[in-house]
This record gives sequence, structure tokens and C-alpha cells, in this order.
Amino acid sequence: MINRRTFSKAVGLGTGAAAISLAGLQAGARAATGAGEAGHGRGGDKAAPTVPAVPPGTHTSFDRIKQVRAGILDVGYAEAGPAHGPVVICLHGWPYDIHSFVDVAPLLAAQGYRVIVPFLRGHGTTRFLSARAFRNAQQSAIALDIIALMDALKIDHALLAGFDWGTRTADIIAALWPERVKGLVSVSGYIITNVGAQKQPIPPKAEYAWWYQYYFATERGRLAMENKADRHDLCRLVWDTVSPTWDFDDATFERTAAAFENPDYAAIVIHNYRWRLGLADGEARYERYERKLAARPVIGVPTITLDAERDPFTAPGDGASYRDRFTGKYAHRTLTGIGHNLPQEAPTAFAQAVVDVDHL
Repeated sequence: MINRRTFSKAVGLGTGAAAISLAGLQAGARAATGAGEAGHGRGGDKAAPTVPAVPPGTHTSFDRIKQVRAGILDVGYAEAGPAHGPVVICLHGWPYDIHSFVDVAPLLAAQGYRVIVPFLRGHGTTRFLSARAFRNAQQSAIALDIIALMDALKIDHALLAGFDWGTRTADIIAALWPERVKGLVSVSGYIITNVGAQKQPIPPKAEYAWWYQYYFATERGRLAMENKADRHDLCRLVWDTVSPTWDFDDATFERTAAAFENPDYAAIVIHNYRWRLGLADGEARYERYERKLAARPVIGVPTITLDAERDPFTAPGDGASYRDRFTGKYAHRTLTGIGHNLPQEAPTAFAQAVVDVDHL
């Protein structure tokens, strides 16, 4: 466990918040849905409420984007629900943004939760405070961004829910700062990166699904991410291939693609994937966290793991490969017919998992 005083020495903490408008775009999106299970009662005496089902694509925008200085960033985030409700922080992945939770957020807000959905570093309206800051995307740096955000918003602890980069970030916080995490919804289970282990080959079918990771290891891949047209088409291709059953329309993708225009986007994406393969250095101030993470620490907070059946990155075995990493109250669900962008493809099932983990 990392103490908050030590953390404050690792990254500067900022305060103050402002809000800017986010124009709403009207478009529909259709997707396959997955059914959520009923949760157990909190302490065995109160059953989790059932989240009313909504078709994916019911909502297309957030009311507004707020900004807050947190650590080394000016973080852009959407917020929904009552100001004093229990907090849920929803964390997106790549190549996605806060719109992965555009249907999830109002579902949770209707259940009385205060929902915070931040743009990760390099995405949307999130900016580095210093032009000289290293555009670092190693896993512990991103996790510390969320701790800094919680401190800036005076959030002591929260439910964390994420997928892709967001899963990794939430897993890390739950492992290293469990006192900040009330419960965890983790798509794909335990995906904390061990850079040393990443040097070993994996089965060919799995290697094939990671084609872009290896592409980004080349200068050709870096140039593609820096070129607006190539970046747009590459990200669209990833959407099409990792969510083969999701019948989204062009407008749905374009709403998210706007977040890729962040001036640091290419640098953050390239560094993230190169760092994972041991091809790019991180920063010394994060090394102590990375050493702890390389040891594959267990997660003891209440957790629901979700696997998407049609996601090419879903490990076989229905969660068996990572079950031993979760030592607290636990449940696992596999959503049939759903691809990688699980919260946007199956928002009701995702929101139900958040409510249920709060009642484990």
C-alpha cells in the first residue's frame, strides 16, 4: 500500500474547477446487449436494485465537460448524478473516450450515484500543465492521475469501473491504494502489466489481435498516429475488428474521434504501447510503483469481473486465468455477443455490475 503523503511528493496536486460547454450531437447507435445478474445484498440484508434496461445509443452526449487541475494535469471530465451521492469513476480505454459511458452514466445517476468520467491523459480536453512535461503513459503514471483527480475533487473513496486502459488503471489503484476503492468493476479481469513478462511470446492468435501494438513500435506506426487521416482510419479499423457484433454508426465513432485531436494524443499512445514492450523508458519517480506492480499484487476490494465473449483479447477459461488475483468478495460474468467496448455495447449490464458490486 502506498501512503498519500509519499504520493504527494511524486506528483504535484492542484485545486480549482471550471466548466466549459460540450455541444450535443444527435445520432442513434445500435448494439448487442448483455444481461446483468442481480447482486447480493449489502451485508446480506439489502438486495441491489435492478437497473432499468436501455438500448445502447439512447444517449449521445454529456451535458457539459468540467475541468480541474489535478497533479500534473488539467483534467477534463463529465459528471452526472447528485453532488453528494456515492461516487463512481468510469475509466475508458484506447481508442475510446468518455463516450464509452454515455449511456452508463445516466443509468447510474438515476440510481443516486455521482458519476465521474475523466478523459485520460492525452485524450479530449485533458492537458498537461507544463509544456516541458514528459508525455509519459506508463501504467502507474495514469493510475496516479486518477488518485490526483480524486484528491482534487475531495473524493476519499469511490467505486471504480473501467475497460482496456481503464481496467488496468482501476486494477492498479485497487491493488496499491485499496483504501481509496469501495468496489471494482474490471472488464477483462486482472491486466496489470509486467514489462518483463511482456517480452515472452504469446499464442499466435493472440499476437495477431495485438497487431497495432507492434505497429506502434515502429517509426511507421508513430507517423501514422501523428497524421490525422491515418490516425482516424486506424482507430476506426480497431473499432471494427475488436467489436465485430456492434452495429454502431459513423456519428458514434466521430463523437469519440474528436478526443483524438488532443495535441498529446499520438505521443501518449505511442509511449504507452512501446513502454509495455520494454521499448521506451518510463520516469524514475514511478519506478517504486512499477516494482510493486511487477510482483502481481492481489486485489482485495469487492470486485466483479466482466468478460466480453466477442472481444479478441478475452482470455479463455471464463475468468479462471486471473481468479487468484482477486481475494475479496468476488463475482464473474461473461457477456455473450459483446465485443471490446463493453460499456458502450452493453451499458445496462455494465451499470448493473457497478450497482451489484456496491452491494457485495
